[in-house]
Amino acid sequence: MIRSLRLALLAAALGLVSACSILPQSAPVDIYRLPVNQAPGKGTAVDWSLRLNKPLASDALGGPRIAVIPQGDVISSYKGARWSDPVPLLLRNRLLDGFQRDGRVPRLSADDSNLQADYELGGELQAFQSEYRSGHQVEVVIRYDARLVQGRSQRILASKRFEVRQPLGEQTVPAVVAGFGTASDQLARQVIDWTVGQAGRAQAKNQ
Repeated sequence: MIRSLRLALLAAALGLVSACSILPQSAPVDIYRLPVNQAPGKGTAVDWSLRLNKPLASDALGGPRIAVIPQGDVISSYKGARWSDPVPLLLRNRLLDGFQRDGRVPRLSADDSNLQADYELGGELQAFQSEYRSGHQVEVVIRYDARLVQGRSQRILASKRFEVRQPLGEQTVPAVVAGFGTASDQLARQVIDWTVGQAGRAQAKNQ
């Protein structure tokens, strides 16, 4: 009886190994960082603090997928490739890095640290994808509805929609990623200049 039990256990183990060997292997995935090409700034430092919040985003843009609209209103993603972080976190960190490189706002923090700041920058991410135009023309589209909020009162001081479109010469995933980097550089410069200007006006009114 013991011998029969051993044989049964051996047969079960062999069956498990054979079942595992026929399971499909997951396809390899390339993980991409968002390229940064912004040069350091030389502006005068301000005396107020800023906290950057992750933008709100739809389910289609809230994960790490590299989104693409091949035609019409269909949202898809590039197979075998994804971002290193969910897109809202990716954009927040890109803007945070942009402010640090710019140098005019040295007192920076992010929403996951929950630190008090004079102003908060947040908003909604409406687009962060590549789009096909006129058949084979491809461009990266980033659309960000920014809001500058007073820290303690949470009163909205200013809001503005930023939209950047970066045409691409190639349709490969590395070319698309590089296009996102260039478009993010443009977006960061615009958002930083706007934020510094709006907060500066608010400071002047309070003096």
